[in-house]
Amino acid sequence: MRVGRAVLAATAVLGAVVFVGGNARLCAAQDGQFLMPEQSAAKAKQILQSAIGALGGSTYLNIHDETCTYRLGNFDHSGQLTGFGKDIDYSIPPTKDRTELLPKRNQITIFNGDKGWVLDRGGVSEAPGSDLIEFQANTAVDLDNILRNRINEPGMVFRYAGPDVVDLNQADWVELVDQENRTIRIAIATGTHLPVRETVETRDPRTQMKSQEVYIFSNYHPIDGIETAFQITHSRNDIKIYQAFVDSCQYNTNLPESMFTKESLDDRWEKIGKKEREKEKKQEEKDEKNDQKNLLSDKD
Repeated sequence: MRVGRAVLAATAVLGAVVFVGGNARLCAAQDGQFLMPEQSAAKAKQILQSAIGALGGSTYLNIHDETCTYRLGNFDHSGQLTGFGKDIDYSIPPTKDRTELLPKRNQITIFNGDKGWVLDRGGVSEAPGSDLIEFQANTAVDLDNILRNRINEPGMVFRYAGPDVVDLNQADWVELVDQENRTIRIAIATGTHLPVRETVETRDPRTQMKSQEVYIFSNYHPIDGIETAFQITHSRNDIKIYQAFVDSCQYNTNLPESMFTKESLDDRWEKIGKKEREKEKKQEEKDEKNDQKNLLSDKD
């Protein structure tokens, strides 16, 4: 599930997520009215614990690192598919992430806490501030980070938000509100106890406009004792942003911390930069020859 978080940050990727479908609110109102706040919070926590158990229990909670290869379909502002790419994502949750464009690995984005760097054909540079802010925001609502860490934060409010049919699954909605006033809703399938949808709602403090995003998790497969969603779809304000199809994942391969540093990109640039510069020089020479040829042709 880390795939979605890295994708948006690296390609101008994830913010906050929200709820779709009026039925859930209606059911929540009907079901929730019979629960006192303490009972509602207890039931919500119980459902979240069942989801953690279904995802792999202590094995899931104690993941050190992840490596996933996936195909990514990007969509434009009208929801039309603009193309497919293939990436490999390395991460040490929750704050270290490295995404490489396959097959050449000549475009790499790294985020490490409050820092970020990019390698492209121009060399190594700091990640744009907007991308770094987005990555940090995405980390805050990342489903894995919520289930592994954030549910234990002081001040987190829990509420059982009622039953619903979500993506053809009978499910229970759980609602969390954090200290930044993000409303995070997670739908847990009653049959498998796996998360099938996450929604988050935030409001811009300046414009008071709501941001609504939805993440759909499907096609789960067990890997090393961990249930892994092989398809993740992300929509923002009812417009599809991307669809990721996981090809493979590995857990706990002892990724070194050095992978998530600027120095690692500098080393990579030393290996591929010479080729890039030679390629650019040949292209410049070719363009110059073409310009001279066109100039002589015009004189004739």
